[in-house]
Amino acid sequence: MPSRTAWQALAQHPLGFLASAWPWRALAYLLSGVVFGAIAMVTLLTMAAAGLVSLIVGVGAVLLLAVALSGIVVTRIERHRLRLVDPDPAPDPHRAPERPGLRGWLETRLREPATWRELSFTAVSMTALWWMDLLVLAFALALPVLLMTSPVDDPGAWPWLVIGLCLLPAAPYTITAWAGARAALTRLILAPRDGELGRELTEVRASRARLVDAFDAERRRIERDLHDGAQQRLVSINVMLGLAGLDAEPGSPVARQLALAQDEVTLAVNELRELSRGVHPKALTDHGLAAAVDNLTTRSALPVAVDIRLPYRLPATVESTGYFVVAEALANATKHSRATRAEVHARLDADVLTLSVRDDGVGGADPATGTGLVGLADRVAAADGRLRISSPAGGPTLLRVELPCR
Repeated sequence: MPSRTAWQALAQHPLGFLASAWPWRALAYLLSGVVFGAIAMVTLLTMAAAGLVSLIVGVGAVLLLAVALSGIVVTRIERHRLRLVDPDPAPDPHRAPERPGLRGWLETRLREPATWRELSFTAVSMTALWWMDLLVLAFALALPVLLMTSPVDDPGAWPWLVIGLCLLPAAPYTITAWAGARAALTRLILAPRDGELGRELTEVRASRARLVDAFDAERRRIERDLHDGAQQRLVSINVMLGLAGLDAEPGSPVARQLALAQDEVTLAVNELRELSRGVHPKALTDHGLAAAVDNLTTRSALPVAVDIRLPYRLPATVESTGYFVVAEALANATKHSRATRAEVHARLDADVLTLSVRDDGVGGADPATGTGLVGLADRVAAADGRLRISSPAGGPTLLRVELPCR
């Protein structure tokens, strides 16, 4: 695979590297850096000095403003030079002016963090980077040449010729290594490669949040449809069966069949009610997390001590995630841990909901065993939260969740 940067080129076979264009590209990068750095330093120092001297007559303010904005020009050239040793494009971070005209352009540029970051880079380039370019070129090229030419004036200095000949083959590696380091620093300041990745990550997080919200909204819709639709129809059928049973002859086959049908419908209503609570409890929507957990624990087979103190209603996603954390933890405690009691504790601290569920069971809870903890961890992660489990063999088991409420 062809090399994309000077750093990657150094990993090539030595002969392949020396035969490639990378040493020459690195040399051109450093030479242009020395020339451009020297010109930029002289120009900007002259403008700054002239601006300070003429500040009293008003012209100096314009010169000083030009110096402050000089980073935009300098870094634009740096981005073009960067292509010599790092062909990946370095995007311009500046946004379009908010208003037309020179005044709008100046206002936008002076407010942008990128402008001042580029000015800082210009200062570093003038005071250090191009000097380093010069020193590396002098060490890699000028020093071996001086050593090799030393026998011209002193024939007895032939050992220096040998040393110079030994140093010269290392020059392409020295130059390319520093060019790669300088380019990496330039990109890190002006156009980091993770900028696009960061934007994509932000978009993924926003998309994930939208999916979680949509999922919770769909759960609430299903719960509402089950409660107000199918459940109410089954209740109506149950009433009609009861009325039909009153008209039937007591003890007759019809009366027995109607009674059996009414029992089945009653069972179906109860199962549907439990299902709707599992989809999205109505108490969670109407009264919040504390009320929903109270209702949940009253139906639990375990005695559960609940201590939830929240100053206000939390976002719907946080409440829903917290509720299902408690529901899953209590279900696991009932089915797997042989616990005799459990505790639920929740507090809001600095916009972070800290929720813990503890039981006195035998412990040994492990997400790898398929106890629902993997799905629970995924649900917590989807809400940008953090899940920690402590469950040593012999117990107790402590499940702790932190959910941001931003």
